[in-house]
Amino acid sequence: MKVAILAGGYGTRLSEETSIRPKPMVEIGGRPILWHIMKLYSHHGFDDFVILGGYKVDYIRDYFLNYRGKNTDFTIDLKNNKIEWLQGKNEDWKVTVLNTGTDAMTGGRIKYARELLSDGPFCLTYGDGVSNVDINALVKAHKASDNWCTLTAVTQPGRYGALRLNEETHKVGTFREKGAGDGGLINGGFFVCEPEVFDLIDNDQSVWENEPMDRMVERGKLGYYHHQGYWQSMDSLRDKMVLEDIWTKNPPWKVWDY
Repeated sequence: MKVAILAGGYGTRLSEETSIRPKPMVEIGGRPILWHIMKLYSHHGFDDFVILGGYKVDYIRDYFLNYRGKNTDFTIDLKNNKIEWLQGKNEDWKVTVLNTGTDAMTGGRIKYARELLSDGPFCLTYGDGVSNVDINALVKAHKASDNWCTLTAVTQPGRYGALRLNEETHKVGTFREKGAGDGGLINGGFFVCEPEVFDLIDNDQSVWENEPMDRMVERGKLGYYHHQGYWQSMDSLRDKMVLEDIWTKNPPWKVWDY
């Protein structure tokens, strides 16, 4: 199953960092937060990634094109242009980096990758949040349902939008993004989707969290998986500082061994 990661926005609320790099490439503990997210999925056996880039996408391309050289000791023979890799474990990842457009919205970025993602269910997440969510349990819950999309519901204070959930059917009754004064359970951004979702996205200016989600709710096709563990997004410089501090101690999202 492929994993699509939204990584193309401007990240204006983190402008101290995103003036020079896309938000998913802002580092936590010396590694892009995108790398942390991919390590989570890889830990659960998901290694085929589609990065939905846009703003400063070349930064992401350069990172993966030079990934081995940045993470492995080597000896290079400059005369013959031969490289001997001395040590280091390569990630078992297949990474596709797409330029979905600088000004596209989240729904448009997803629809851009339709040909790559339409062969079956796929995972989807944002490139700015970390968690210890059990991806396999999320996928299992989705496959046991008739939903076109299953989102991960997490607990977070009021600056995020509220969800109204039916605990008996595990359907989402209301999806509203970032309403003032909300509390309770919110969209944590780890999704499993069916190809049917592409038909709910109108064009490159469609916002995934608006009409496509509303249309799924209307059809009774948006479900949820309740994650009661750790979740944190990186929306501001303060969030980055908090994550940096946690990384130096015992980061709960680090479920991998190395």
